[in-house]
Amino acid sequence: MVAVEVTKEAGKDFIRDIVEGDLQSGKHKTIVTRFPPEPNGYLHIGHAKSICLNFGLAEEFGGRCNLRFDDTNPAKEAQEYIDSIERDVRWLGFDWGTNLHHASDYFDQLYAWAEHLIVNGKAYVDDQTADDMRAARGTLTEAGRNSPFRDRSVEENLELFRAMRDGKFKPGDRVLRAKIDMSSGNINLRDPTLYRIVDAAHPRTGTKWKIYPSYDFAHGQSDAIEGVTHSICTLEFEDHRPLYDWFLANLPVPAHPHQYEFARLNLTYTLLSKRILNTLVRDGVVSGWDDPRMPTLAALRRKGVPPQALREFVRRIGVAKANSVVDYAMLDFSIREYLNTASLRRMAVLRPLKVVIENYPEGASEELEAVNHPDDPAAGTRKIRFSREIYVEREDFMENPPKNFYRLAPGKEVRLRYAFFVTCREAIKDASGEVVELRCTYDPQTRGGNAPDGRKVKATLHWIDAASAVNAEVRLYDHLFANPAPTAANYEADLNPNSLVTLSDCKLEPALAEASVEKPVQFERLGYFCLDRDSAPGHLVFNRTVGLRDLWAKVQAAG
Repeated sequence: MVAVEVTKEAGKDFIRDIVEGDLQSGKHKTIVTRFPPEPNGYLHIGHAKSICLNFGLAEEFGGRCNLRFDDTNPAKEAQEYIDSIERDVRWLGFDWGTNLHHASDYFDQLYAWAEHLIVNGKAYVDDQTADDMRAARGTLTEAGRNSPFRDRSVEENLELFRAMRDGKFKPGDRVLRAKIDMSSGNINLRDPTLYRIVDAAHPRTGTKWKIYPSYDFAHGQSDAIEGVTHSICTLEFEDHRPLYDWFLANLPVPAHPHQYEFARLNLTYTLLSKRILNTLVRDGVVSGWDDPRMPTLAALRRKGVPPQALREFVRRIGVAKANSVVDYAMLDFSIREYLNTASLRRMAVLRPLKVVIENYPEGASEELEAVNHPDDPAAGTRKIRFSREIYVEREDFMENPPKNFYRLAPGKEVRLRYAFFVTCREAIKDASGEVVELRCTYDPQTRGGNAPDGRKVKATLHWIDAASAVNAEVRLYDHLFANPAPTAANYEADLNPNSLVTLSDCKLEPALAEASVEKPVQFERLGYFCLDRDSAPGHLVFNRTVGLRDLWAKVQAAG
């Protein structure tokens, strides 16, 4: 195959400018980043942007990137998600080497630091209910109110916090809060929760802990323990940065990393809320986390999207500070551009219409030569069989065509790809009037698709030999949401009723029986497809990866 060069993530953006400046100034000698997913679901395409940025920076500047699981909520986390995250990061082409960490690795240290805050009068145990705390928190325009338990003594707070740790209270009875400023203009500084009681076993620590740290309390301190230099987050964490810095300033941490924020990926026709994705799986709207209509990396992989194309897409959209929405067509363009170079060509007929070539000898057949890739001689050729009965696409025939229809119609001549010129003579219909068969003739002098007399035809059709055809099921996936801007609050109303069309009587050339899962091929004139894991001997299943229409290129040309 043609060697495909994938552009690296490198490019000028404000994050890379900061990293480069810090290295040149000597502020840091080695760059350390981290990718810190919570294992409470599968990674989605938005995470791909963060993965490529964090691991890409480490590659470009000779540093390292840690994979750290934010496993602070055992009630929602599972080993299945941990395994899927590791698989997805590797699939994208990155490796953390020995730098695999978990927030749970630091539970003892985080607990000790929580007691440090208590001893220094900067944390307290609050007995208020969640509703009471929420009501007292205030709003963006109204200051919060101090908890009635805010002024407990250090001794009482330590005693209660240790009792929480020892499982003497039920979930919701008490929490540990930082004592910062209930009148702060930044709501995140209004005495945030540091620890809550959770009655659930942890995948790694078992039942040792009855209390678990909040994300805000665990995150910055984990960065400090690991020596992270650039803690890169999406913009929704920008308002959390003062809290991130407050913890580092008030705890005896070994390092002081800095948090930087960038715009998350927003994609048309797509919702990236883990809550919504969880609901779609739980309610059976999709078949699972890897349903090819989902925006998860597992789903994209099953659909046949190459990791190289996804990395190129991320490089193209860049890293910016301002939020924006990316047209899904740009992702399709990146996938199509890669597959156009990397994928072998094959023929398949998805909605078959039988053709009988009346002047071809009955019982006879012959082999024709077909190229595996038009732009890559090294890809070689393959043999395809031709005989009296073949299949063409139903949409390639019209009984009463308009003037600009150049495909099969009574009296019209077309070229069969790699084969011969054929002319339609008659359409055979069933009792309901539906066309079920075409009767045609062929010109044996046009073998290979060229006429010795120089006559031209305006259409070339793909086809499949009936006798050697392989049967298959083909799944045509479209956007899960019909609305280009679906809303999480009313996502059910935006669901696309035609997001999956399954064709069960497709005809494929025999070479496709040797196709590989997750390795797309081009069905000529139809698009790119890959073998699905649901395939079994005698039952091939293919998923459409992306069509051939290049809408994004047209948009670029028009703009």
